[in-house]
Amino acid sequence: MTDEPLDSKPRTLRRVLTTVDTSAVLIGITIGAGIFAVPQQIALNMSSFSQIIWLWVGCGALAFVGYLIYAELGTRLPVTGGEYVYIRRAFGPLAGFIFGWAQIFIIRSSPLAGLSLVTVAYFEFFVDLLPWQETVMALSIIAALCYLNYTGIQRAKIYQNFSTVVKTGGLLLLVIIALVALPGSENKLGETAASQSRLGFTGSIADSLLLVLFTLIGWERLGYAAGEMKNPNRSLPRALLIGFLIVFVLYLAVNIAYHGIVGLEAIRETNRVGADMATLLLGPVGAGAFAILVMISATGSVNGTIIAAPRVYYAMAKDGIFFKWLDYIHPKYRTPSRAILLQCSWGAVILLVRGSFETIVTGMVFVILIFYAVTTMALFVLRHQNVGVEHTIFKMPGYPLLPALYLLLLVALILVRGTLDWQQSLIDLSFVLSGLPAAAYFFWRRRADAARA
Repeated sequence: MTDEPLDSKPRTLRRVLTTVDTSAVLIGITIGAGIFAVPQQIALNMSSFSQIIWLWVGCGALAFVGYLIYAELGTRLPVTGGEYVYIRRAFGPLAGFIFGWAQIFIIRSSPLAGLSLVTVAYFEFFVDLLPWQETVMALSIIAALCYLNYTGIQRAKIYQNFSTVVKTGGLLLLVIIALVALPGSENKLGETAASQSRLGFTGSIADSLLLVLFTLIGWERLGYAAGEMKNPNRSLPRALLIGFLIVFVLYLAVNIAYHGIVGLEAIRETNRVGADMATLLLGPVGAGAFAILVMISATGSVNGTIIAAPRVYYAMAKDGIFFKWLDYIHPKYRTPSRAILLQCSWGAVILLVRGSFETIVTGMVFVILIFYAVTTMALFVLRHQNVGVEHTIFKMPGYPLLPALYLLLLVALILVRGTLDWQQSLIDLSFVLSGLPAAAYFFWRRRADAARA
């Protein structure tokens, strides 16, 4: 994988992603391991299926407002970089730098590590591995997907589309089988049990909201690859709407199936509710098929993250506020190859240092919510400044009320989580604030370079 230029012509990212491709990226990123990993904790926090389904509906409404915000921002600034571009344009290069720094050190590298571990865990349904073998396999998954993305977005999008079709079709088939079986089986949707959470009513709701939002995270990454969409002004809002509707309806159906077939009490006792449901419906063969489905789902989410996130580092370097060597398009593959290598390398470091899925995921959600809030504030600023108004095709309805309510809810969740788990919150914030010394260096160097010019 040589980085030596083959010619002296200006190199740009290839615009090859259609609306279908872009929708597949969103669905592929969003449907990762969350819908398989979080139902147990939510069941422990809540006391009935009715509470749980209303929680999902509420979170879906909240997430939908977020989709609308990002759809407008994506058409106002339809260039590679996504949130980094929005935040930088609204609040300046320092804010953009801190966002990009957090992307590398916690937000986007964490899923690479966590979902690779989930893939290995389900692989062990077929083959038992020693701890060191689990680590080697997880690292190998990151390396393989890194190579796939390094050598061309066209190759990466093929696997993205494949994994999206398999995970969506597989989940849908399992849900249909479950819903067909429900009328002829003992319906467990009416089961109730006292909450086992130690966080109290407010803490339980906040904790469950964060878990559900984790399963819905994905919309913010579409803008990262806008520079490789054929027509981002049209593709991005359409893909957001299509992707959201498919994911949300599927998630509601999955929860009905889980609680109807397995039941609240049994869900509390297992961390593999999907596999348990497949076993009840189809026997051991069904459980094996479900394990393969989760492996494809998790690796598809990792692949989607590698497609999207390195474009942020490339955009930062192009703006002169990050390592200059990341402002590089591979002469043969036309990918931001060095940014991809950085993303995957740090994902491997997080895997080795933090070690478990739970620890990795906990460290990223809190920080993501903070930048959702900052990006929402950016919408108000960019609207006020009329940025991109000349080519804005989509404008979110309900402005300014809807984004204001969304922002207030995000701030409330951030404050509740920060209060209930202040020690972990400080650790998470330290990852973000560690970028300040680096930012000072880059801005000093840029000023020095300008003075010499």
